[in-house]
Amino acid sequence: MYGLIGKIKAAPGQREALIAILLEGSAAMPGCRSYVVARDAADPDGIWVTEVWDDRESHRASLSLPAVRAAIERGKALIAGFGERFETEPVGGHGLAAG
Repeated sequence: MYGLIGKIKAAPGQREALIAILLEGSAAMPGCRSYVVARDAADPDGIWVTEVWDDRESHRASLSLPAVRAAIERGKALIAGFGERFETEPVGGHGLAAG
């Protein structure tokens, strides 16, 4: 499995709008076992996205999906920047969809 955890910094006052866009683009992504969008409790503009994929290629391929491309285009203007990014190798856990 392939995991990715990353922080997105929304433009001031745009966090909820950006969260909505991120969630819209997350449905029906082949190879995606988990896609979680969360508010950063300490940063009013911070968003954390935690993803688990069958493999790295599934993640790369998702970036070409029409719904994901549309979400990226809509969200660009609402993003002030990116923070930390971590790649992981998930091994299992409660709530992780079976492959």
